[in-house]
Formats: sequence, structure tokens, C-alpha cells
Amino acid sequence: MAIITVRIPEELKKKMREIDINWSEYIRSAIEKRIEEEKRKNIAKAVLLNEKLRKKSKGEPPAEEIIRTFRESRYGDSGN
Repeated sequence: MAIITVRIPEELKKKMREIDINWSEYIRSAIEKRIEEEKRKNIAKAVLLNEKLRKKSKGEPPAEEIIRTFRESRYGDSGN
């Protein structure tokens, strides 16, 4: 297991001693929760970006139609 060091004010350390908590476990848990929150935020951003990109462009035919037109002009109508 890796070790990290955190500096806190002496007054805060005194207050921590008054409470019977495994502070290492508490901090590990808080870090894990924050990582999961950030992952969810990133997923939400990706979903929003994907939805934005999926919106049909205005004034242009869909890509399938452009490809079909290209293929028909190149190979004739027998490609279907």
C-alpha cells in the first residue's frame, strides 16, 4: 500500500484526537468516493457530448443518403 502525507494545522490535529475514528480509513473512503464522483461526471459529460454530436445537422441530408447517392452514381442502381 502506498503512503501519502497530509499537512494539517495543529489545532485540527487536536480536534481529530478527540474523536475516535480511524482517520486513515476515513480518508481512503473519502478519496474513493471522490474518484467515483469524478468518473460519473466524466461519463455524464461524454453522454452530453455524444447527444450533441448525434443531433442531425440542419440543411444537410443524412450520411446514409449521401453514401447511397454516391454509390448509385458510381455503380448504378444495381448495387441494391
